[in-house]
Amino acid sequence: MAIKLISIEEARARVLAEALPLPVESCPLPDALGMVLAEDVVSSQSVPVFDNAGMDGYAVRAQDTIDADSDSPCRLTVVETIPAGQVSTRILGKDEAARIMTGAPIPSGADAVIQSEAVEEEQDEVLVFEPVKPGKNIRRAGEDVMAGDRVLATGSLLGPAEIGLLASLGRPTVQVHRLPRVAILSTGSELVEVDRPLGPGQIHNSNTYSLQAQCRQMGIQPVVMGIVPDDYESTRRLMQQGLEYDVLITSGGVSVGRFDFVKDVQEELGVVRRLWGVAMKPGKPLAFGVRDRTLVFGLPGNPVSVMVSFELFVRPALLRLMGYRKTTRPSYRAIISEDVVNSDGRVFVVRVRAWREDGVWHVSLTGAQGSGILRSMVGANGLAFVPGGPRGVRAGEEVEFLLLREDLEEP
Repeated sequence: MAIKLISIEEARARVLAEALPLPVESCPLPDALGMVLAEDVVSSQSVPVFDNAGMDGYAVRAQDTIDADSDSPCRLTVVETIPAGQVSTRILGKDEAARIMTGAPIPSGADAVIQSEAVEEEQDEVLVFEPVKPGKNIRRAGEDVMAGDRVLATGSLLGPAEIGLLASLGRPTVQVHRLPRVAILSTGSELVEVDRPLGPGQIHNSNTYSLQAQCRQMGIQPVVMGIVPDDYESTRRLMQQGLEYDVLITSGGVSVGRFDFVKDVQEELGVVRRLWGVAMKPGKPLAFGVRDRTLVFGLPGNPVSVMVSFELFVRPALLRLMGYRKTTRPSYRAIISEDVVNSDGRVFVVRVRAWREDGVWHVSLTGAQGSGILRSMVGANGLAFVPGGPRGVRAGEEVEFLLLREDLEEP
């Protein structure tokens, strides 16, 4: 049976049309990194809550230092020491100073802090050698956040800064879209686990491990269902279990071979197919469908096909389920360093090392580009798209590429 191919862009659009953000849940703040906020966060308090010292030094009244200079310093009597976490109970009077630590509340009467290195101490006095302006080295209440401010909006991605800001507001939990529950299943009678010796005609199962790692890189902990042999009933039994998850990813068994059962099992189990076959290499025999709200990806079996298909289709769907607005990697134009032949009608997705030189992007192939040559993925920080046609591209011409990682050392 001939596969009717569609473009990468149309395939991704069909996938994303089925990927709706998952329900909202309350998440402990330490676990919310990389998740998407599902609420507007309005602060119930100001940050800082009170005026406080920006550094270790002396809280003073600025007017008492007006006449200070290096030849005739003003002398202030040190009347107390205020450590962080302690509030002064007295009002600072004329020609008085309070020793104060970073973060401690400013005492009443004081309107500036002189850093310790700018003064000299003599017994219970401090000598000030230059005037200080009101407000010097004071962090004002609310200078970061005012009570009532909307500090984060629905749809915000929670990174380290956002997590820190929420902590400063006293938020132990936050409302987020929950992470997808993902099941991974590898098919093929030739596959054995990595801790077993190879028999005749057997290969180690790498697809499960690369898919698992790609999910974990997104903060998702998938469930690995193991290996299923090329047997219809075995495939059906495990796929039935996998359909209980938000996303089921299988590798292998989606082509037109005699023992490729995945598509037939999908149909028997009620999976409604949305696409089968993408005009790209590697990764042409990609199958995607839905059952209820479960997204079902049938990826090809070759190791590079699996990783590229995940990057172009599965990853965007997972991001959309997590509530992300942007679901694709950054895309750029780059000058390619070598000829790439591509004479058929499919887009050739090649593994490249990308770097910038004088503000211009360049890409270079990472080695042989066969769909089974996983080693060429190891050195790649980008995927470049070579259009199908009579000749492909020549060295020095431009191609579009996706930046996978921002390690931009020259090759």
